Amino acid sequence: MEKGLTGNKLKLIAILSMTTDHVVSVLFPNYPTDWWIILLHIFGRLAAPIFWYMVAEGYHYTHDLKKYLLRLFIFAVIGHFAYNFAFGIPFIPFKTSCFNQTSVIWPLFLGVLGLHITNSEKLKQWQKTVLVFVLAALAFPSDWSSPAFLVIIYFGNNRGNFKKQMFFMLLWIAVYAAVYAIFINPIYGVLQMGVALTIPLLKNYNGQRGSFKGMKYFFYLYYPLHLIICGIIRILVNGNVGVMIGG
Repeated sequence: MEKGLTGNKLKLIAILSMTTDHVVSVLFPNYPTDWWIILLHIFGRLAAPIFWYMVAEGYHYTHDLKKYLLRLFIFAVIGHFAYNFAFGIPFIPFKTSCFNQTSVIWPLFLGVLGLHITNSEKLKQWQKTVLVFVLAALAFPSDWSSPAFLVIIYFGNNRGNFKKQMFFMLLWIAVYAAVYAIFINPIYGVLQMGVALTIPLLKNYNGQRGSFKGMKYFFYLYYPLHLIICGIIRILVNGNVGVMIGG
């Protein structure tokens, strides 16, 4: 019997959380405040931190960084069209907003690239700093914005110091939550701090991948597929309109 939670088990929890959050978003748009919808969205906050944590772990364990980055980049491109279709966001960025213009997979790719840069022995510290600022700016228009990228950087570069990893995750998400509350919706801004519920799950990660070796490929297929289904639900229920910020 495996003690703790394997990476695959964490990913399954993230998939369930993500799917719940996305389906609720397309069925009940415009930030409703019914208590049970709020609870479902809080459950949905479990997904992103798990993906951030696991992609930082993936950077540590990968045997071929170039292939890993290429896979994430292709995944980000496919994810962009699937995500924007799901929520009625234009495929061409910045037509409607500077927020939420592409999926969270984009900062996953940028995060791994950022970890490679910050751990490079060929670059000087000022060069690393400039490049991290550039990558953070590139992550800004995505779902979870620049904090998603920055959390991955802190997860990866503080591996082995769980308290420090979680402190910086809460710090950057608090910044994100504040911006969300001010510019988008105050209740849903506070709701973003539900990421804290992920801490005990990540604490129980046992460092093992798990028995299902094909989980990463399952996720690569599942992510765009479930978003396409969400997009169809959106059109059937609400018509061809945007159902969240950026739409």
